[in-house]
Amino acid sequence: RAGAAFQYLLVQKTGAQKNVGLIQLNRPQALNALCEGLMAELRRALEAMESDPAVGAIVLTGSQKAFAAGADIKEMQNKTFQECYNSGFLGGWDNVSLVRKPIIAAVNGYALGGGCELAMMCDIIYAGEKAQFGQPEILLGTIPGAGGTQRLTRAVGKSLAMEMVLTGDRISA
Repeated sequence: RAGAAFQYLLVQKTGAQKNVGLIQLNRPQALNALCEGLMAELRRALEAMESDPAVGAIVLTGSQKAFAAGADIKEMQNKTFQECYNSGFLGGWDNVSLVRKPIIAAVNGYALGGGCELAMMCDIIYAGEKAQFGQPEILLGTIPGAGGTQRLTRAVGKSLAMEMVLTGDRISA
């Protein structure tokens, strides 16, 4: 199943014993923005890795420029609150945190908004020298919507989380 065709992901088993599932976000033209299609594929890839007894751990990564630059704003900009509420918008985004096998986020470049939240859903984050984490939703007049405020507070403490969420400032690795 890991070899199933994906439009927005590169999926393979790697390592000396082929027991590490590697999922790479692959929307370089959009800095790996998290569109509905990508998130559906990610759920499918994670389900395949979780049900594969040969896979002992999963690595989730992006590109050198962007782990994921956030939710796909172009996809969601015209949705009203009522449309989002009634359609279960962002439903299933937290499936990453429900996977029982260890998931490692390998982050380099931008992990912003939904991308930062996605990294925080993983069990371990390895951040490269160019990693930039942030919750810039406030700059668009909104707040993190996929559990980012709670996870960020647990990860970096209340003061830094408040600063990041209320200013949109980024932190480096």
